[in-house]
Amino acid sequence: MFRKITAVALFVSFIAMSSSGLMMFVIEKPSFTIQMHPVHKIFGLLMIVAVIAHLSFNYRSLFSYLKQQRVAVAGGVLVAALVALYAVAINNEVPPELAQQMDEAAAKVEEH
Repeated sequence: MFRKITAVALFVSFIAMSSSGLMMFVIEKPSFTIQMHPVHKIFGLLMIVAVIAHLSFNYRSLFSYLKQQRVAVAGGVLVAALVALYAVAINNEVPPELAQQMDEAAAKVEEH
């Protein structure tokens, strides 16, 4: 039963994360991103929990996939891209005064 709940939670959180992420990508307005942030954040947390449960059920399969060279290389490329994008994002700081305004605006939206 827990496997079925995990699968449904993973599916619903994927739909929520992908749809909210795509909307934020297409509608490139900081105000809209702040508006969608609570949905993206809550379902992101649900997705993390569901992925951990899913991996605990299926880790043997994942490790057997990684034994194939092409799969391991593809995984390595994706991890490298993730690390590179995090590095770019972390080094692309928002000016402090603008960051403060954005943080205050986000806090106001999440209060409602």
